[in-house]
Amino acid sequence: MEQHTNNTQLPDPTEVSSKEKSLIFTIVVVLLIIAAMAVVGFIFIKPAPDTIQGMGDATEVRISGKLPGRVTRLYVEEGQRVKTGDTLVHIHSSLVEARMAQAEAMEDASKATNRKVDAGTRKQIINSARDVMNQAAAATGIAKKTYERMQNLFAKGVVSEQKRDEAKAAYDAAKAGEAAARSQYELALAGPQAEDKAAAESMVKVAQGGVNEVGAILEDQYLLAPADGVITVVYPNVSELVATGAPIMNLQKDDDHAVFNVRETLLKDITEGTKIRVKIPALDREEVMTVYYIRDLGTYANWQATKSTGDYDARTFQIKAKPAEKIENFRPGMSVVYLGVEK
Repeated sequence: MEQHTNNTQLPDPTEVSSKEKSLIFTIVVVLLIIAAMAVVGFIFIKPAPDTIQGMGDATEVRISGKLPGRVTRLYVEEGQRVKTGDTLVHIHSSLVEARMAQAEAMEDASKATNRKVDAGTRKQIINSARDVMNQAAAATGIAKKTYERMQNLFAKGVVSEQKRDEAKAAYDAAKAGEAAARSQYELALAGPQAEDKAAAESMVKVAQGGVNEVGAILEDQYLLAPADGVITVVYPNVSELVATGAPIMNLQKDDDHAVFNVRETLLKDITEGTKIRVKIPALDREEVMTVYYIRDLGTYANWQATKSTGDYDARTFQIKAKPAEKIENFRPGMSVVYLGVEK
């Protein structure tokens, strides 16, 4: 029976121990390097400041009028630049023009009535009243003589008392008729009363008010540009009907400015009138603008605290700033980056 010799050699304990020590040393060195880098970064590297980005904006005016009617002509188109007072659109309304004719006719009628009142009573009426008064006076004279004759005859017993009383009643009636005729004559001479004149003048004012009201509506048949700017949108087409107050077009005014939404913690150095430096990436240029508007946006725009304790919610404010002079090619909607307060 043959015997086999095992040539397998066991590892040297001394050699294994050296490898483990080298690995441990390497791990320790790496950990020390990482720790050193973390300390250096914590001490010397500061986080970059928050970027506050806003956007360009401009005031947009909606052009509308009081006149309902049909668009007969558009004098401008979208993208066109206009000046203050330029004619933008012509609106025609046959209904309102008919109302104007009616109001003017009412004004003419009221003025004619007022002139008639001011002129007083016609001469023909005065003469007629005088004639009636004279006739009444003559009738009174005859009735008086008849009564006196009957009174004498009654005293002599020639006529009865009834005849005398009838003559007396006729005489009294004649005197009353004469007094009434005289009053009518004096009224004709005096002309209209002060109340009549005041009423006529008031009717003239009412009619003039109607004309002015319709005229104010017709003023909007030609709508004019209220400011310098650019027409951004035109809503109706020629021949379309528009209602009272319906938007005709939008005018973007030449008041370009920047709008930012910032936390309240950034407002310690910003007030109305503060000059700030901004960058407009699209134009690759920096500009100085002046803050002219600061307003709280309300609780719905709060910056929420990241800690449950020891911190607070910061409110958001909107600020607007405008350049001293118009920036060429700067348009609403462009990004604007806040760089800080101008020193």
